[in-house]
This record gives sequence, structure tokens and C-alpha cells, in this order.
Amino acid sequence: MIFDSPLAAYQQALHEGFVADDAQRHAVQILQDCHEALHQGTHGPVAGVYLWGPVGRGKTWLMDQFYQSLRVPARRQHFHHFMGWVHQRSFQLTGTPDPLQALARELAGEVRVLCFDELFVNDIGDAIILGRLFQVMFDEGVVMVCTSNQPPEQLYADGFNRDRFMPAIEAIKAHMQVVAVAGSEDHRLHPGTAEQRYWVDEPQALAQVFERLSAGQACSDAPVVVGSRSIATVQSCATVLWCRYADLCEQPLAAMDFMQLCDRYSAILLGEVPSLSAQQRPGRIARGTEDGTQRVEAGDRELPQLSVHDDGVRRFIALVDECYDRKVPLYIEAKVPLVSLYTEGYLEFAFRRTFSRLQEMQLQRFGR
Repeated sequence: MIFDSPLAAYQQALHEGFVADDAQRHAVQILQDCHEALHQGTHGPVAGVYLWGPVGRGKTWLMDQFYQSLRVPARRQHFHHFMGWVHQRSFQLTGTPDPLQALARELAGEVRVLCFDELFVNDIGDAIILGRLFQVMFDEGVVMVCTSNQPPEQLYADGFNRDRFMPAIEAIKAHMQVVAVAGSEDHRLHPGTAEQRYWVDEPQALAQVFERLSAGQACSDAPVVVGSRSIATVQSCATVLWCRYADLCEQPLAAMDFMQLCDRYSAILLGEVPSLSAQQRPGRIARGTEDGTQRVEAGDRELPQLSVHDDGVRRFIALVDECYDRKVPLYIEAKVPLVSLYTEGYLEFAFRRTFSRLQEMQLQRFGR
């Protein structure tokens, strides 16, 4: 059911037994104020909303109720999707005197409100772009509503050349209401009917799941093609994909590839997932190195202390995010229990959200 305001949606959820907390009530009121300002018919500045807090506090649900009740042009994307579009459109605008300004004007001509989920910055190329893009988007009148696990001042906290990202933080603080949604409960963990989607050292479990989900369909162990890439499979059919971790997360795949997989398949099976924890190892980056698309003169700098698994873990996090956002069930067979899957490494903070989402995927209600 679609309601005419975020407050109405929240009140109905409470009536149906939704577990409430004061932080959510405060966030709902801020979203309601923004919603009313957008629908008063004026084209003056409207402050956006930045919802942040630990995983499972209802930030995405609250933002989605806001988005679904809007009666002005709006776009809702996962932050990975948004940045993918930004990079693609910026490339297409190569040769334009100010491509980011042109991109912001184009976006402002299409939408009044931009909603995106899971704002998280760990890439210098993204940081440099966002340092200016947020400001020009606000200048063009785009109202942003987003969610994040971090307050603005902690975004890209340990990043290289963080001063290039500081204008984005200042723009967020100037043009958005920063709201902590930090209640004491992880709402994803409230009781629900369980459906096991994670097994430890039981490879036959995925075979049984695949047989059930693919019943009546033609199946093959041939590689599947995504864009220009070929991905090895254990088996696949029209609606189900079964891959090994090494073939899906240790190959040069990007978030856009996982988006396409979720477009194509209604369930994904991932087997032979190893323990992803490992000790961090230091590294250095030389003077005058290229960062993203722009040269950054910063002298000698330290690289993050990545572990041997962290490149694959980044892809695993992106895969889980995409499956979660698109309600595509992800079935996993791993070498260790979920609670022990990633307990040490540079990506420990980012993995907290992944862990919470994998827990929620063990409920029957998860899925399209």
C-alpha cells in the first residue's frame, strides 16, 4: 500500500505491530516536514535529510516510505548505482567545459528529489567527484534524502587526500538536516519465520536448493556472459545462478555486473565461500601516483592495510548489497559460520552492514 506521506505510512506500520523507538519517531517527523515543504508548490530551497545510524535501525524503510509518497519527480537509487551513473554520464560529457555542472543541471531538469541508500565513500575517485558534485547539485535545487551508517564528518575518514572530499561534507551540513537514527534495537532481528539460506560445509545443500528452484527449467554448467565478461558457473538456468565464490568474487567484476545478474536471476547461489578474515598488511603508494582520473600531488602516502582477501570481500559486499536492495535471495555455503565469516580486516566496519543483511536474508519474508 502506498501512503500519501511518510508519517501516514509510519502510523500504519505502528498499528500493524511495528516496533517503534524515539529515534525513528524523530526521523519520521523530519521526513514529514521535508515532504510537506516539497508539496507546498514553492520552488524555493528545501533542506534535504541525511539519515545515519547503525545497521538495522530502519533508515532504508523510512526513506522508502518518504520516496513512495512523493508527488514530485524523484529518483531512488542505491548509492553504488548513483555513482555508476555519475561515472558513465561524466565520461559521455567529456569535452564539456564543466561536466559536473552539466550533469547536475541535467539531473535537476529530471527530478526534484534524489534519494539514495547507503552513502559510503572509500574510493579517491568518488571522493574527488563528490567534493564538487554535491555542491553543484544543491545549487541547481536538487533535494537529497539519503541513508548512511556514518555521520557526515566520518565519511571517508581515513581516505587519502580527504581535503578533496571536505567540500562535500560541508555541502551536506549546509543543505541537509542530519538525523541520527540510532535506536537500541536492530529491527532486522525481530522474530520471523526462518528459512535457512546459509550453510557451513554442506555443498549438497546448494545442490538441493538449485534442484528445487530450477524445477522444470533447462539447466547448464556453461559460463554466463555479463556485458563483456564470462562468469564460470556450477549450474544456471533461466532464473537461478549457482557460482563458486572464486568465480564471482575473486574475478574482476564490478557493482554494475552484480546489478545485471540481479536483473537476470531471481535467486543466486554462492558456494565454497572461504573464511574471509585475515591479518591486515601495510603498503605504500609512491609520490606522484594517479588517483582516479586526476593527478594528486600529495607526496608519499600510506595505502590502507588490506588483507589478502579484501579485494574479494569488496565484491562480496557489493553482491550482498545488490541482492538485498533488489530482494534477490542469496544462498551461501561457506567454510565457517556466518558470525565468523569476517572478523578481522580493513573492511570490518563496512562488513557490519553485510552481516546484518545476511542475517535478515535468513527470514522467509525476504524475497520478491
